[in-house]
Amino acid sequence: MPDAAAQPGLSTAQFKKFALAAAVLTLGFGVPLWRLFWFARADELHSYIPLMPFVSGYLAWTQKSELPRHASPARALALLFFAGGVAVTAGYFMLARSVPAAAGGNPLALGTLAWLLCLTGAGCWFLGGAAMRVLVFPFGLLLFMLPFPGALRAGIETALQHGSAVVADWMFVLAGTPVWREGMQFRLPGFSLEVAPECSGIHSTLVLLITSLVAGRMILSRPWKRWVLCLAVIPLALLRNGFRVFVIGELCVHVSPRMIDSPIHHHGGPLFFVLSLVPFFLLLYFLRKGERTGSSGQPSKSEN
Repeated sequence: MPDAAAQPGLSTAQFKKFALAAAVLTLGFGVPLWRLFWFARADELHSYIPLMPFVSGYLAWTQKSELPRHASPARALALLFFAGGVAVTAGYFMLARSVPAAAGGNPLALGTLAWLLCLTGAGCWFLGGAAMRVLVFPFGLLLFMLPFPGALRAGIETALQHGSAVVADWMFVLAGTPVWREGMQFRLPGFSLEVAPECSGIHSTLVLLITSLVAGRMILSRPWKRWVLCLAVIPLALLRNGFRVFVIGELCVHVSPRMIDSPIHHHGGPLFFVLSLVPFFLLLYFLRKGERTGSSGQPSKSEN
């Protein structure tokens, strides 16, 4: 008869208790979570939020073989998370009274954070500390469900906006197009172009960042390679947005100034996002190829 402690995966009883606790917590925080869902539907930046529980759940499912069969409850840590959840819940109710949900995501961020803290506490209590150490990444990924504070969102948009303008300027110069840039304004032959905050590409950049985290976790084993993949999102975002400004400017100069109102300007974001995935997956391929080469080389050394 096999040793139960050697069998992978959580026990059914532990999982059922956690699932029940998660369902109760989700119902208890149903109001802020429901408001978060509708907020995400109306806000383009946060449209990915409803998908995060499914992504996190899938990642947790892929790690089920790594979970210990029996894990002792981490009750002290669980109580710490529960206390944090209660404190944040109090802050949510205080802020929700003074700031309507439609006015911004800050109250919803507090409500979602309170739910996430309590959910983590339930995991520590019912799944155990050893299991939660295995599941730290799927649980941590749920932080992306928190709406961005207005100041942070504005700061990221400004940084991407200015960086994209610099990259676009370089591209115009390399293409030999006469250009004069003053801040966000581009003066091209017979046409003027402005890089607006809406052109920052913050949504695509955030989606690519989440993709890099998930792909790095699932495909790459070395932490430094995961960092390389995540940090590559920044130059890729600037190149993507700068190339988009460059393409629109060239079309306005060489085709017609009316191209500024063309679908490639107003609805071309997904196209340029797909283009940015090409160098992203090439980088992922080479990082993964290096790991396969290294791992395949080890046996040959041992054989010698």
